[in-house]
Amino acid sequence: MTKYALTGVTGHFGGVAVRVLAQLVAPTDIIAIARNVEKAKAIVPAGVEVRAGDYENPATLRQALTGVDRLLLVSSHPSPTMTRERQQLNVVIAAHDVGVKFIAYTSFPHTESAVRPAKIQFVADHRATEDAILATGMAHSFLRNNWYLENEARLIKGALAGDPYIYAAGEGRIGWALEREYAEAAARVLAMEEPREVYELTGQPRTYQDLAAVIPEDFEIDSVDVDTYQQTLQESGMLPAVATQLALFQQLMRDGDLSEENDDFQAALGHPLTDFGAAVQEVIASDR
Repeated sequence: MTKYALTGVTGHFGGVAVRVLAQLVAPTDIIAIARNVEKAKAIVPAGVEVRAGDYENPATLRQALTGVDRLLLVSSHPSPTMTRERQQLNVVIAAHDVGVKFIAYTSFPHTESAVRPAKIQFVADHRATEDAILATGMAHSFLRNNWYLENEARLIKGALAGDPYIYAAGEGRIGWALEREYAEAAARVLAMEEPREVYELTGQPRTYQDLAAVIPEDFEIDSVDVDTYQQTLQESGMLPAVATQLALFQQLMRDGDLSEENDDFQAALGHPLTDFGAAVQEVIASDR
């Protein structure tokens, strides 16, 4: 009997992944790992076991992962007391120590590139985690997620409300897809007998002009340079640190770092992605 475990189940990604996994394997073979156990119990499907596990507490992670064969490590969020890299390293070490046989990890496109980690810490964190997994010798799948369409909810809904449509990615193409589709792919890979070691998960690459074309309203479109973009975000009231982070991602897009064409997503899902126009409508209708 194979035991499956997932971290981050109280988040949107992990919540979708555990529900999909429960349709692929017996719910009683699934362990949901969460810091907030009561919240997780209210979310997971019936039959799924919930165990306490905190990215920042290695002892809880070892206890939570004991008896687990296959693990989905959902990328964490750094806290004031611990970096993302350290949090995820704690999970990798605990998994190796208790004998987890396979780990799937939600990463970022082409972390093996020497250029990408140098551009932004977020990417460096993912590369460090992949390296740590490789060092353990555990079987693995790196799920290198491109860009969630939901990341553009503020832009899309703002345009519909009459705000300017401002971006700094130029003609850079982005592999947008819905977060729930990335989560479904992760669950399906976890349940596979022989998954690939790397999945560069991406939707059909499109520009911000392409995105604007499927939003059902007329609005002002303004393509600006990265510095102007960052300044505009800060003038709108956004915290400087957040504006800087978003500007760095726009630079990645502008440089073509998120332009990828392959069949990895369809191979993981076993079916096509949601039509792009329908996906945008789903974002518009959501409360996120």
